[in-house]
Amino acid sequence: MKSLFLLLALTLTVQARQPNVIFIMADDLGPGDLGCYGQKIIRTPNIDRMAAEGMRFTQHYSGNAVCAPSRCVLMSGLHPGHAFIRDNRQADDAKGLPKLGKPEHEGQFPIPADTVLIPEVLKPLGYATGGFGKWGLGGPGSTGEPLKQGFDRWFGYNCQGVAHNFYPTYLWDNDHTIELKNPPFPSNDKLRADEDPSKPESYQRFKGSEYSADLIAEEALKFARANKDKPFFLYWPTTVPHVALQVPDDSLQEYLGKFDDPPYPGGNGYLPHFKPKAAYAAMITRMDREIGRMQALITELGLDKDTIFVFVSDNGPVSGTHQGLAGTDCAFFNSNEGRRDGKGTLYEGGFRSPCVVRWQGRIKAGTTSDRITGFEDWMPTLLELVGAKDQTPRTDGISFAPTLLGEKQPEREFLYREFASYGGQQILRMGDWKLVRRNLAPKGKGKAKAATVTEELFNIATDPAETRDVAAGHADLIARMKTIMAGQHAPSADFPMVILDK
Repeated sequence: MKSLFLLLALTLTVQARQPNVIFIMADDLGPGDLGCYGQKIIRTPNIDRMAAEGMRFTQHYSGNAVCAPSRCVLMSGLHPGHAFIRDNRQADDAKGLPKLGKPEHEGQFPIPADTVLIPEVLKPLGYATGGFGKWGLGGPGSTGEPLKQGFDRWFGYNCQGVAHNFYPTYLWDNDHTIELKNPPFPSNDKLRADEDPSKPESYQRFKGSEYSADLIAEEALKFARANKDKPFFLYWPTTVPHVALQVPDDSLQEYLGKFDDPPYPGGNGYLPHFKPKAAYAAMITRMDREIGRMQALITELGLDKDTIFVFVSDNGPVSGTHQGLAGTDCAFFNSNEGRRDGKGTLYEGGFRSPCVVRWQGRIKAGTTSDRITGFEDWMPTLLELVGAKDQTPRTDGISFAPTLLGEKQPEREFLYREFASYGGQQILRMGDWKLVRRNLAPKGKGKAKAATVTEELFNIATDPAETRDVAAGHADLIARMKTIMAGQHAPSADFPMVILDK
């Protein structure tokens, strides 16, 4: 099926240059971390300028509540009830796959070979395709590795576990690793008793000299320059600001002493930091700086009118049940804009994403959209924007290209999410109504006890923080929503959930 689709796509005749797509995805960033969404402490001037020169979305949803399944939704155009990857499962959790421990054995549970991803759709249309950052959809040698899924070029991390360190000993350059001048990850992730947590010198043994986010950004710039004469798809899933909190000193200096900032001594598999809030803010501002360099390069190359910029985040910020992990304090920065919870849940704080899109001369500057959109919508949207709407494979997405181009379009009927981890979760957003079902993970011999399943109904328009469960007064509405939810869930032997219809 995949081969047939790609063969059909090759028949498209391109009459004019198609636009480049630079798709930037942050890691665990909340909308509230950006100035264009109201952030007052962290500086993000280049992303803010992207919003001022384009369109900002207020109701955009990532693919899921954690990394790998969210990326699968983005790349495949299938929502989590149909997408193959449905939680953060390591390759060694799967029968017959190699154990971790060596670079060639790392990575997450792989997507199948016949999965059609965005770069595979764009490549037959004449696009050069490059990915720079964190993959998470299949380790080296598996069916899911990026070079087998439509990318001409890959640089960065394959495994999201390795990406928890911004000073790794190696990164992936296409199908091989390159060694970096960084020390091995410390066997002890905490300060010793003789190290003063308030003194910067106590943290020297945790630092390296080659910062992965800088190296990845540099390769992204090289790719854009090398492909300036033809359309390119540049996928930039940066690891910022995912913990561990690490940033070069020149960026950290901007935020030192700006606010109360007690040290984080380490633990939970994450490295310590003497000023964790400053580090978090500095990581985001440094990311913004690299985005500014990309914007400047595109202007230098004369490609502003031929380039679509997109900025999103893979899920919500580390907040709620994870608050304080590795020294984070997203409540201080209001990263989730006051929404409920954060990463790992399907409450609004867990998968509401910033979304900024700029295309000079085509998207009206300074506009805002309240349309409900999600990661599954990107494949049909991008294909329509590049003039290849008829090449869209089967997806769950709805193109919002008309909205981007200033046209009216019907609202979507619903937005569906499920998450096979953290107890098993399922939500349906239908207009202003949102039904949340939890405790759906299999128990015992694959059966859930009905008494453990919880159901909550919220009106997001009147209760954006999801504090008032109004399920008791809307039995008929809940019944209709549950019928839709049941119909959107395709069972998965690899990622089981028990979807009860009552």
